[in-house]
Amino acid sequence: MAAPCFLGWDFSTQQLKVIAIDERLRVIYEDNVNFDKDLPEFKTQGGVHVHSDRLTVTSPVLMWIKALDMILEKMKSSGFNFSQVRALSGAGQQHGSVYWKKGSNQILKNMSPKLPLHQSLKACFAVSNSPIWMDSSTSLQCSALENAVGGAQQLANLTGSRAYERFTGNQIAKIYNQNPEVYAQTERISLVSSFAASLFLGAYAPIDYSDGSGMNLLQIWEKVWSASCLDACAPGLAEKLGNPVPSHSVLGSISPYYVQRYEFSPDCKIVAFTGDNPASLAGMRLQEGDIAISLGTSDTLFLWIQEPTPALEGHILCNPVDSQTYMALLCFKNGSLMRERIRNECASGSWDEFSKALSSTVTGNNGNLGFYFDVMEITPEAVGIHRFNSDNQKVLNFPKEVEIRALIEGQFMAKRIHAEKLGYKVMPKTRILATGGASHNKIILQVLSDVFNAPVYTIDTANSACLGSAYRAIHGLVAETKVPLADVVKLAPEPRLAVTPTAGAEELYHPLLKRYAELEQKVIYNPTSSCLAK
Repeated sequence: MAAPCFLGWDFSTQQLKVIAIDERLRVIYEDNVNFDKDLPEFKTQGGVHVHSDRLTVTSPVLMWIKALDMILEKMKSSGFNFSQVRALSGAGQQHGSVYWKKGSNQILKNMSPKLPLHQSLKACFAVSNSPIWMDSSTSLQCSALENAVGGAQQLANLTGSRAYERFTGNQIAKIYNQNPEVYAQTERISLVSSFAASLFLGAYAPIDYSDGSGMNLLQIWEKVWSASCLDACAPGLAEKLGNPVPSHSVLGSISPYYVQRYEFSPDCKIVAFTGDNPASLAGMRLQEGDIAISLGTSDTLFLWIQEPTPALEGHILCNPVDSQTYMALLCFKNGSLMRERIRNECASGSWDEFSKALSSTVTGNNGNLGFYFDVMEITPEAVGIHRFNSDNQKVLNFPKEVEIRALIEGQFMAKRIHAEKLGYKVMPKTRILATGGASHNKIILQVLSDVFNAPVYTIDTANSACLGSAYRAIHGLVAETKVPLADVVKLAPEPRLAVTPTAGAEELYHPLLKRYAELEQKVIYNPTSSCLAK
């Protein structure tokens, strides 16, 4: 008998990826299909079609299905032993939606193993081009939804987020408003994640709590659809969505199609698929009190939260690995490009010089604080460069080394302030897991560690959503017995400790954080006074 293995899938924007891991969590196989390159007949750019209004962004549903056919055939021809797969799970780009025509469930149940999936399923979709997360064409529907429930904060209190154009409820409302006949033909609406799970299950797969939290439709506390939100979007929507399920649910065994065509074991279990961000939380193995910071073009925070307080910024989602707790996502647009511009202006374009300048200045920057927003920031909503001296007076410029420290300290103080607004608390066992470009710079990480008063670790996240899906496949088999994911993934490589907080930093930053939060209010509410970037 071949050694058991587990598959993790990632239906992302630009590609479909798969990873197989063994019982010791070692990667034994990986592959991908790039939509633009490998499926040129769909004529996508970056896996998507941007429509002429520049707001509508979609992806062809059949492209995703054809990619799955392609990757399974590649695995088969490479000699991959499907019979050893005990369970599989997966991730999908968040918020995207798929519209199954009436009668599709029967077609899913009766697929012929002689045909590739895309041939069996080609007539199953009421909408052939699925709206995805890059779409921003639903501002009318967002306003209507917020108004229907008593405002943006009320919607956030219910569903974890204010109305966002990419969120699924607003996309469904747009389809109902513009094409009621298409909506009427639709039997089931899936997220990309539950659509992908349906392909393996051979039946409509339910939406999981975690990815379901990115729709503006799920009451995150009770974990049921909000009647008032559903009614505001479209009639008869509850029936088309089906009941949501815990993210660790075993949905059933794999469809006979895969047993006959690829020789999967009929006992291979399908664990609920979830969104790519929740799957990444599993892949990074976040635990209670941890925070993951991805320092990229935009900076993204993943938080594990016990008692969230939803706000007008950020998103609260049900936690994919522990359905009694929550995760939060916060996105900061001014990330690496902002750091690079200040490096170019103040350190001759050299990271070494930048780091030396950062080291040469004192922790707390003698009370000098700065806000650096070259593009309109979303957390908070503000733009421009704003500098304040230790007396809270606005100044036009700082010496170069003060500018560098003000930028880095300001970026990390904002992250702590906004995380705490959502209910996050730094705990004695808190770890910060840093990834992305700036995570290679120890001097920058030292500031991060000092601001949060927590040790910083670095992790490799090249395939975190895929890996997280494979971990969740293993976890799903034992989750009913209340075994935490952390116990299941003990053998995974540990993150590397990079830096620990400097003694005394907490006392120094405590008053600075308070000042920074107060000054931030001035920056938001006085947009006309901004001294815009030179």
